[in-house]
Amino acid sequence: MSDHPGAPVAPATPATPVEAHQPPYYAAVFTTVRTQEQGGYGDTNARMEELVKAIPGYLGMDHAQTPGGLGITVGYFRDADALTEWRTDAEHRAAQKRGQDQWYESYTLHVAKVERSHGFVRAHVPQDPQSPAAG
Repeated sequence: MSDHPGAPVAPATPATPVEAHQPPYYAAVFTTVRTQEQGGYGDTNARMEELVKAIPGYLGMDHAQTPGGLGITVGYFRDADALTEWRTDAEHRAAQKRGQDQWYESYTLHVAKVERSHGFVRAHVPQDPQSPAAG
């Protein structure tokens, strides 16, 4: 639960987590509280997503935001080299600087090596259109 009032909230999108990958791999957990000044954030965020997807070894990204404004983004990378490539990308570094200057009230970054990973997807059984529950 977050107690960060007033920060912007991301629009709702269908939730689909990144699939579980064969370990080991890396997770970069970026937790943020944004400022009210978000001019240019959306375009820069879209560009960062485009850039990171082009990095060999990038596995995917999960993002969640609380109504109170706490955002959590987890990027998954096959190896340390892929993560280093992302960390040192010139456009990404410029976006980080702008984030510190304008978009973020605070943030933390945690990088971890994933040693175990598994997932679950519920199988959906199609309903019989003739059944009473379908109507």
